[in-house]
Amino acid sequence: MNRLNQLLSEARSSFWFVPSLLVIDCAVVALALIEADVAWGERWLAQWPRLFGAGAEGARQMLSTLAGSMMSLMGITFSMTLVALALASSQYTSRILRNFMDSRPTQMTLGIFAGIFTYCLIVLRSIRGGEADFIPSGAVFFAFALALAGVVVLIFFIHHIATSIQAVSIIASITQETHAAIDRVFPRMQGDAPEDTAADPLFAPQDARTWYPVPARVSGYIQGVDEGAILKLARDQRTVVRMERGVGAFAVEGAVLAFLALTYPPDQKTAAALNRAYRIRRHRTIEQDPAFGIREIVDIALKALSPGVNDTSTAVMCVDYLTAILARLWGRRYPPSHRYEGEALRVIATVPTFEGLLAEAFDQIRGSAGGNVAIIARMLGAIETLAGLTAQPRHRRALDEQAQWLAELAERTLPTPRDRARIEERLAHLRHAPGTAAADNIGKKSNLLLRAHRCSNNDSQLAKSRIQDKEHGKQNENA
Repeated sequence: MNRLNQLLSEARSSFWFVPSLLVIDCAVVALALIEADVAWGERWLAQWPRLFGAGAEGARQMLSTLAGSMMSLMGITFSMTLVALALASSQYTSRILRNFMDSRPTQMTLGIFAGIFTYCLIVLRSIRGGEADFIPSGAVFFAFALALAGVVVLIFFIHHIATSIQAVSIIASITQETHAAIDRVFPRMQGDAPEDTAADPLFAPQDARTWYPVPARVSGYIQGVDEGAILKLARDQRTVVRMERGVGAFAVEGAVLAFLALTYPPDQKTAAALNRAYRIRRHRTIEQDPAFGIREIVDIALKALSPGVNDTSTAVMCVDYLTAILARLWGRRYPPSHRYEGEALRVIATVPTFEGLLAEAFDQIRGSAGGNVAIIARMLGAIETLAGLTAQPRHRRALDEQAQWLAELAERTLPTPRDRARIEERLAHLRHAPGTAAADNIGKKSNLLLRAHRCSNNDSQLAKSRIQDKEHGKQNENA
């Protein structure tokens, strides 16, 4: 069943699956209407000759024109889609191309035009002239209605493309997908999620068994893990499976994928069963990997902060939506790293943590935000917002570290006292905000920043006085 769900997910995200279904549907409708015309056409449709009274030659010309027009519209649709893909890849990041390929309006538009073209061909083939003439008047009239609907679809598609290539639309779409992934991976619970107090992941069984590695059989990104299959394997082998790579990691063929605690090395059947529990493909997906959605938004922010683009507004939007993603993690139950069957330890898993997702969201943006007071201030505001949502000491410590690193960045890269004063004000808000993590440490860092730009002012004044003394000395020597 897991394999079937995987195939269906890959098919739905392709350009051919939905259009193929629509083409088949239009072909079935064409055949059904032709048969209906054979059975009841002459009796019912003859009452409205102005609507359904076209001759054989007129019906052929209209259907031929409609079929050619639909092919032209398909070419326009493909061209607009490719232009949008090229613009989005160059302006933002190539990772968001998946979002355009998964776009249901684009798939539906292509399918509708291809379906109308197929419908017209089938109806056109059924028209016969001469003595034994046959004109499926109802099917011909329905082709005309489909053509009008195709014009409406084209107008909608142009609006959809113009909207979808905007930065805010792309970022919001990624955020929505990431929220759905968080809902799947981290179920809701009442109150804050408890901290993972499991034992050290390097735990070893207390008997004569040894950790035997199981290598990966293919190279690629781990898109998903069948946890039920891994638990069943551990139960059947009466062993412990220690996962070395989790969802989103890159597996190298021949490198260790997991360890098994066994008395003897695992056989080929066991290794194959463990590899089947991992879905490894050429690219990452977001279904079981919320970190990939964060990665996509971070890439957009890094491209916006690059010297060649220098789009601070887009980077600020990225920080805002990353804050929304991280805020959705509150009140969630994080998957345990140690999984038991009764009292027997069966799986030591590699699981996502809040600290890891926070670092994924902020570390690289902070590294590219040197000297940008708007980004530093917005990231401090994000930390203030997140700190007010949690009561867990571990999460607060992670937020406190991010605030301290941002204060150090501001101290090191902001040249003007006005910009430093703005960051000092933001740090003061963060220090006095209710629920802020480690307020004392942030306060110390804030005071250090304040002293730093005071010292900078003193140093600049001292340097100016030294220059003036040298100039006076030169003037005296010349005299």
